[in-house]
Amino acid sequence: MQIAMIGLGRMGANMAQRLMRGGHKVVGYDPADAARAALEQKGAESAASLEQLVAKLKAPRVIWLMVPAGAITDSTITGLVPLLAAGDTIIDGGNSNYLDTQRRAASMTQRQIQYVDSGTSGGVWGLAEGYSLMIGGDVAVVESLRPIFETLAPAPNQGWGRVGPVGSGHYTKMIHNGIEYGMMQAYAEGFAILQHKSEFNLDLHQVAEIWRYGSVVRSWLLDLTSDALQKNPTMKGIAPYVADSGEGRWTVAEAIELGVPAPVITLSLLERLRSRDKDSFTDKLLAAMRNQFGGHAIKEE
Repeated sequence: MQIAMIGLGRMGANMAQRLMRGGHKVVGYDPADAARAALEQKGAESAASLEQLVAKLKAPRVIWLMVPAGAITDSTITGLVPLLAAGDTIIDGGNSNYLDTQRRAASMTQRQIQYVDSGTSGGVWGLAEGYSLMIGGDVAVVESLRPIFETLAPAPNQGWGRVGPVGSGHYTKMIHNGIEYGMMQAYAEGFAILQHKSEFNLDLHQVAEIWRYGSVVRSWLLDLTSDALQKNPTMKGIAPYVADSGEGRWTVAEAIELGVPAPVITLSLLERLRSRDKDSFTDKLLAAMRNQFGGHAIKEE
């Protein structure tokens, strides 16, 4: 199949390369000249504009978006849609909010442009390992795109599937990322406790390696944790600042909306927010309160 890839950052470029390895023809677009040149070196065509991109595609066209969620996705679609025709398909493989996905899909209906959302997990390892794809869209449309999903997935019959109608793919990926937040927080806290038990002088990489085999807490995330501990056992040079992509926030909001208790995911999100407060008024006030009621000493800056 012929596929257009819009967004040639590391993940988009890797996906394009995996598609090419699977025998698909890829035409890529990115506003950055260097990104287009890098893709061309891998054997793909590139386009310098959306107009040029669409002109290089045979109808019906399949266009995969791999751009940041929010305004950039909207502006890309706004520029793209007038160039498309009935029967063309847009696949949003980014981390869009599922409500935005449903809105965008509804706006495509009158133009008879198909809209599919693919929650995509795999990160920088997807080129070698394959991508986990949670797909939302019309049954027949998703089935027509099967060769693409089978190529990107870890195996043709593993790691991908249509989970429901439009929006459900991004919804499922949102919850996936919320779970990821909780798992990461649990690993980080556990290893921090081990690291603070100085009398045992534990080798954290060794512990991670032991846990990787046979343990009930083994996972790919633990594999990556072990690798990180081997490369940098003390986390030297890494600032204690943890970003979030937004999907954890959406997951917590959804849990509240549905009345589903999700304390682990919620607290893991709050810990990420806490990591960014370099001058915590909260902690200062807590220290002041302890001094007020108990005369406890205050540590000065």
